[in-house]
Amino acid sequence: MLMVGLTGGIGAGKSTVTAVLAEAGAVIVDADLIAREVVEPGSPGLAMLVAEFGEDILGPDGALDRAALAARAFVDADRTAALNAITHPLIGERTAELFGSAPEDAIVVHDMPLLVEGGMTPGYHLVIVVDTPAEIRLRRLVEFRGMPEDDARARMARQATDEARRAVADVLIDNSGDRQTVVDLTRALVEIRLDPFEHNLRTGTPVVGDRTVVPFRPEWAGEAERACARLRHVVGEIATRIDHVGPTAVEGLDAPDVIDLQVTVRDAAAVEAALTTLTGAGYVRDRSSERPLLHWCDPARPLEVSILAEDDPEHEFSLLIAEAIGADSAARAEYSEILRRADREETRQWERTLSEALLRGRL
Repeated sequence: MLMVGLTGGIGAGKSTVTAVLAEAGAVIVDADLIAREVVEPGSPGLAMLVAEFGEDILGPDGALDRAALAARAFVDADRTAALNAITHPLIGERTAELFGSAPEDAIVVHDMPLLVEGGMTPGYHLVIVVDTPAEIRLRRLVEFRGMPEDDARARMARQATDEARRAVADVLIDNSGDRQTVVDLTRALVEIRLDPFEHNLRTGTPVVGDRTVVPFRPEWAGEAERACARLRHVVGEIATRIDHVGPTAVEGLDAPDVIDLQVTVRDAAAVEAALTTLTGAGYVRDRSSERPLLHWCDPARPLEVSILAEDDPEHEFSLLIAEAIGADSAARAEYSEILRRADREETRQWERTLSEALLRGRL
């Protein structure tokens, strides 16, 4: 199934996006809703909180008085840790249960306010950020939710910055304007990206990028960084390093809109282990390649992932190529012309020759 992380600052208006996604058939797993569910009256979670913090955290109706709990749980780090030790496992278990009950062909959207703060973004196939300027979010909190301005500012300050959320976003949905625009954008996202992505992932259909050269895109670096983080999440310690290589790694170079990534491992056995792990996670092996090469399934972001052992000469050459071309304008122009001819073998040979020359110079 396709796992999508959805986040945004408080007051960003995620509910509009989740409503459209649910209407389109996505399974919505709401982290805030789960956090309330696991401490409902009569639940083991509430009983554990009472045992830890006392009967005074209950209201007259026997439900949790969240303000009373906060007054006891957030007085110091130890009390906060005690709260988290009770609630986090319960939330995790319920979240896993909901993930596991979703159909195999589902698009599962995890609505998670603290997705960025928790460092969890690499665990999702795609991350959507509902992006709304801070001043608009503040006005919504004060005017529409009736929140005191000082309280609203304090809560916003405890969350990730807008810049941090944007850095992890595969999709940014601007929610600073009218609701219908957000609805239309979200529906288009489902049709153009989410539905095809889910189909490709479920059926093992790779997205093989077009090798036509396009103007340099500064977004390539961020897209590669997020893709590397996802690879690292999957392969873990099998990889000794994961790098953005190839034409899109060269600053300012016009190149095919395909992100080349290199997973470096210790030896041939680790190559096989990485290959097995990545194909098990949905990456699709390119059987036409002599070397372990995989493609991804996202229709909007073609990837080519090579797996190389540390003693493979290609490993060193690939790491040197961006440096070699970036430092030589004549080489950059020649490389650009070769890329435009779209001859993969000619391109690889040219890259190898230049990298060998640079390596000899270092030695």
